[in-house]
Order: sequence, then C-alpha cells, then structure tokens
Amino acid sequence: MGRLVTVSAKIPEELKRKMEELDIKPSKIIREAIEEEIRRRNIEELRQTLEEAKPILAKLSVERAVRSIREDRDSL
Repeated sequence: MGRLVTVSAKIPEELKRKMEELDIKPSKIIREAIEEEIRRRNIEELRQTLEEAKPILAKLSVERAVRSIREDRDSL
C-alpha cells in the first residue's frame, strides 16, 4: 500500500457511542468496506464489458481464430 490519506464520515452519535462501548476501530472497517465496494464495482464493470463484447465475439469462429494463430506462429 502506498501513501495513506485521511477520509472522514459523519455517523449518528449513538452509533459512535456503541462503537466505543464495543471497542470497534472504524479505520479497519471503513478500509475493508471501501475495498469490497471497489471489488464489487470492478466486477460489475467487467461483466458489463463482457456483455458488450458478446455480440462481437459471437461472430468469430473458433476455426478462424485457430487458423489466425497458426498463421502468426508460422510467420515467425
């Protein structure tokens, strides 16, 4: 991990009190929640890209791809 920066969030006073009672450190929880959200959005972005690519990929035949790869290998 590189340089660290500070982010802040406003939460209800009661929630803060409960965190203190349970000795919960918010930084770890916030960091993990942000990391999980980033993973979730990256996966969603990849799914969307795949959906957009499906019509293009459907037009390609396996035989044509194999032939193209073989031609490329043979030209080396």
